[in-house]
Amino acid sequence: MDKMEVMRTVVDDLYATERAIDDAIAQSTDFVATMIQSRRDVNLSAVVGAEAQAKMIEAIAALGEARSAVVAAHADLSKVQRLVGLGHVAVGPVDKPEEDVPMHPQRPRNLRVAGSDLT
Repeated sequence: MDKMEVMRTVVDDLYATERAIDDAIAQSTDFVATMIQSRRDVNLSAVVGAEAQAKMIEAIAALGEARSAVVAAHADLSKVQRLVGLGHVAVGPVDKPEEDVPMHPQRPRNLRVAGSDLT
C-alpha cells in the first residue's frame, strides 16, 4: 500500500467514528425526549423515571466528551498528515471551517449547574 491508500483507510475510519458518535448523541437525545413524552402521555409525575433520565443525560455528556476527544485526535492526525508529506492532499466527505474552532467550547457564563452554587 502506498501513503495515499493508507491515508484513505485512516480517513474513512476517522469519519466513520465521528459519524458514529454524532449518531449516538442524536439517538440518545431522542431517547430522552421519548422518555419524557411517554411519561407525560400517561400522566405520570416527573419523579417517575427521573433516575433513568438523569443517567441518560450523564451518558449524553460522556458522549460529548468522547466527541471532543475524537475531534482533537482528528486535529492531531492532520499534523501527522503533514509530517508524512501529504499535507497538500484534501481528503474527506465534509466541508471544514477555515478558522480554528475550539475543541472544548466554553460554558456560557450566565449558566450554572442546577442544584449547585457553581457558576
